[in-house]
Amino acid sequence: MNFIESPLKPEAAIRREIVRAGEPYLGEVRAGQTLRILDLTGNQAVDTLFYNAHDPTERYDAQATLRAQRQVYLSTGSKLQSTLGRTLLTITADTCGRHDTLGGACAQESNMVRYALDKRHMHSCRDSFLRAIAHDGRLAKRDLTANINFFMNVPVTPDGGLTFEDGVSAPGKYVEMCAEIDVLVLISNCPQLNNPCNAYNPTPIEVLVWAAA
Repeated sequence: MNFIESPLKPEAAIRREIVRAGEPYLGEVRAGQTLRILDLTGNQAVDTLFYNAHDPTERYDAQATLRAQRQVYLSTGSKLQSTLGRTLLTITADTCGRHDTLGGACAQESNMVRYALDKRHMHSCRDSFLRAIAHDGRLAKRDLTANINFFMNVPVTPDGGLTFEDGVSAPGKYVEMCAEIDVLVLISNCPQLNNPCNAYNPTPIEVLVWAAA
């Protein structure tokens, strides 16, 4: 874990937005600007995807990112790679310590497989993503790929499996990224009621953006 606090002050941010539990967020961060995702209450999972704002076919590539850093978790210093091998954003501060790259976004299908048949139609991150892009025009269903789960705790077991455990975040923890190019940020503030990562109680987050230095 690589804990680094940020010198940036919330009152200096050029944008601040509360994203309610279970709601999506779609916004743009320009090259040189800094994005912070703030866990207001603690142990909330924030499913996130990034795209080149001018050509969304270039997007966050989970495999390329893991290969580049030789680490399955993200923290300060991690460079989020695109499908074209470019860095989309660099994590510059992190008070949580590590973030999941493997657990994926909850969906109707995973609700059913992980929990129970009657959980299939509960809200999910994939549904939130689809709601966010439905009337935007820049992204389509095919653009939803392997995502980052900020603040989520998904340990890798000795035999190579995954487990979904209690979160490792706390109220006020955050992760901060500097955009290397203009990016679209697509977030689902996870609505999952069946996962211990958020103590079975989804809560709001805050998204902040600072101007380029």
